[in-house]
Amino acid sequence: MSLTQTSAWQNLAALAVAFRKKTLVELFDADPGRATRFAAEACGVYLDYSKQRIDAEVLAALQRLAQQQDLSGRVAAMMSGERINPTEHRAVLHTALRAPKGYGKVVVDGQDVNVNVHRVLDRMAEFASRVRDGRHRSATGELFSHVVNIGIGGSDLGPRMVNEALIDFCDGPRTHYVANVDGAQLAAVLADLEPASTLFIVTSKTFTTLETMANAGAARRWLVRALGESAVSQHFIAVSTNAAEVRRFGIDPARMFEFWDWVGGRYSVWSAVGLSLMLALGPQRFREWLDGAHAMDRHFCETVPASNLPVLMALLAVWNRNFLDSPTQVVAPYAQNLEHFVHWLQQLEMESNGKRVHRDGSPLAVSTTPALWGDVGTNGQHAFFQMLHQGSDVHPVDFILPVRATHPWPEQQQMLIANCLAQSAALMRGKSADEVRAELSVKLSGSELEQAIPHRVFPGNRPSSTLLVQRLDPYHLGALMALYEHRTFVLSLLWDINAFDQWGVELGKSLAQTVLKAMNGEEVLLDASTRELLNKSLTY
Repeated sequence: MSLTQTSAWQNLAALAVAFRKKTLVELFDADPGRATRFAAEACGVYLDYSKQRIDAEVLAALQRLAQQQDLSGRVAAMMSGERINPTEHRAVLHTALRAPKGYGKVVVDGQDVNVNVHRVLDRMAEFASRVRDGRHRSATGELFSHVVNIGIGGSDLGPRMVNEALIDFCDGPRTHYVANVDGAQLAAVLADLEPASTLFIVTSKTFTTLETMANAGAARRWLVRALGESAVSQHFIAVSTNAAEVRRFGIDPARMFEFWDWVGGRYSVWSAVGLSLMLALGPQRFREWLDGAHAMDRHFCETVPASNLPVLMALLAVWNRNFLDSPTQVVAPYAQNLEHFVHWLQQLEMESNGKRVHRDGSPLAVSTTPALWGDVGTNGQHAFFQMLHQGSDVHPVDFILPVRATHPWPEQQQMLIANCLAQSAALMRGKSADEVRAELSVKLSGSELEQAIPHRVFPGNRPSSTLLVQRLDPYHLGALMALYEHRTFVLSLLWDINAFDQWGVELGKSLAQTVLKAMNGEEVLLDASTRELLNKSLTY
């Protein structure tokens, strides 16, 4: 039986037909207690979803869909180390990366996961402490004042986002990030650095990733020109599992920090991939960040769906995407330090759930992940919010608002809060023609008034959720990230897809190697358009 033929899915489809006639304003008028009942809280994060186009009947039907899709059983399978990634025959245990020492016991391939995780964490903490207090110095005896993390995908997006989000808590070496194979990015980073005080972290599981190794090779040459070949072992650290390639590059495998096959790239920031963060934040704050994520892990595993933040957010996303036909999902963090949060979330969500077949390989009959996009408020209000308010499509919004500021300007924090809450209210309420008419009638009349009205009408009835975060500190950022990770996983369960492979990414990597071979004169098979573009690019 296909997903669309199940009783839970058909019940939701029937409810959606009736629900299209209801507005959010009407729902609030009919239910004065709606704002308090459609809310949940955990780990210093408060979710208000009362402005979503649901009622108690829809919410109950969504929870029946989760039950039908065996939510509790699939979550238990993940947490116990079952190989829930069937196409790669791997366990999925990013949650184990933030569990405290001695918490539970999960065995994969005969290895106690918790023991291995904390062995690497302890090595990371020892190394980070040595760099931060000056016991580990450069080849010329200087302190390392700058760290350059070279990686791509999850090896860049996660650490970069967290570093920026927690910049107010960073008191170690200044950390920079290079991902793009476009040499302009590496050149811009190195332009302001001194070789004698720069430490490089090369992050690649295989140590063969095309873009990463191109940047690492260029950085190596930059260092060697200034300090000589012998400086490489002192200035380069590896996060990898390929000791042979690490040694060939010139890095002592003793300075290689490992992670495991059950750590997916977009979840890897919690592993040794986060070494740049430990250097910047220090081991204690790094642990606080892990603790926040672990607290959300426990909430996710131990809390019933009716008050479970990740489950509720995933259910609402399915309702908007599959039953109310919303083509995209907008995320608007009202905190400048979360500028890179949407970029990180795009990989997490669209790389995980951008699939067209079920776990068994059969074609999907429903749409999966919507396009996810956004930007920090209040910047977005002066860019894409016009479309959100008056455009032809409805785009649900997640507002994220850290309430307590980490900066010393409380008046501006009040303005930020006011803007966030006002935008969600405006999306819900809109502005009717009668309201516009009353507003404009003091200065316009007749045909001029009537012609002006349509341009100033806001349809409203545009759904949003608001996440209040107590403070943007390590603990609460960890909780917020884990919340969205689990939301992504629950979405995959509801659609019955594998969220943990990414063969589309692998195809692009493979084709890039083919084009490079063609550029080097090798005979390879290329389509006519690609062949012509390549020829043109070589002579343009």
